[in-house]
Amino acid sequence: MALRVRALPFTFAAHVLAIAGLILVLVWTLHFRGGLAWSAKNKSLIFNIHPLLMLIGFIVIGGEAIISYKSLPLRKDVKKLIHLVLHAIAIILGIVGICAAFKYHNESGIVNLYSLHSWLGIGIIVLYGIQWIYGFVLFFYPGGTSELRSESLPWHVAFGLFVYTLALGNAALGFLEKLTFLETSGIAKYGSEAFLVNFLAIITILFGAFVLLSVQSQHPTAEDDHSYSAI
Repeated sequence: MALRVRALPFTFAAHVLAIAGLILVLVWTLHFRGGLAWSAKNKSLIFNIHPLLMLIGFIVIGGEAIISYKSLPLRKDVKKLIHLVLHAIAIILGIVGICAAFKYHNESGIVNLYSLHSWLGIGIIVLYGIQWIYGFVLFFYPGGTSELRSESLPWHVAFGLFVYTLALGNAALGFLEKLTFLETSGIAKYGSEAFLVNFLAIITILFGAFVLLSVQSQHPTAEDDHSYSAI
């Protein structure tokens, strides 16, 4: 059941937070961490791709995909396509971001998949992929029967929001893990970089919260119960 408030303030706040988050992650990776590179003697430049792409892909674009279907004043088939494409982009960026983390570990002699953050990350991208494929087949092409879509819709929406919430929590966990490593390596616990990373994590969580509130709020146009395509 939708909240009895308009979605516009929540979507506006989400977009402002998305811009702020993108600015902060760029300042962090380019200014404090030295830049980005797929191949470099300084292996940390390879790792910097990971937080950048995971934030842009899973969090921001994934959040925009969740908002897009109900908030855009377009035909349902157009909104379905936008929804589908945005989630596909999020998955692709997520895969590249995870590959960057593996590449950094392999070239730095660090073992893979030793932390809770990495375990959850692999699980989340697998669940995200399953959700996308299931939504594509059932709601986009070839499409399920009206009865099957009706029965699957509540579970599909709930599962999609569950996976997105997991991604938000794991992003915060990743920021905490990386900041702990950096502080152990010598950066000041109350320095500007530490504050930036903490604020970035807070903005990420708030962005996700406003995405979820937007989905639960009232939108300008009513949607048919069986047309929602939360891929």
